[in-house]
Amino acid sequence: MTRDPLTADEIECALRELDGWTGDEHTLRRTVTCPSFMDAIRLVGQVAAAAEELDHHPDIDIRFREVTFGCSTHTANGVTAYDVELAGRIDTLVTED
Repeated sequence: MTRDPLTADEIECALRELDGWTGDEHTLRRTVTCPSFMDAIRLVGQVAAAAEELDHHPDIDIRFREVTFGCSTHTANGVTAYDVELAGRIDTLVTED
């Protein structure tokens, strides 16, 4: 896997496979509403562990029960295959919760 930016068509194709994500050439985004604040914090912890495993980290914004994830590769100044993989891992964690 390379850290080369994906094309708009590649991103559009990837978004069809991801649940609840939007995005463009700059970033992929998803907001999740958790049942409680503590559930939101638990989800963030799970995503942090997955991000460490992948050595690729999302931007995370927590607003009470809502957690917004942003995936982009800063060194590539855009979205790469690493961001799509991380978004997929986040989807799995959200589904498991």
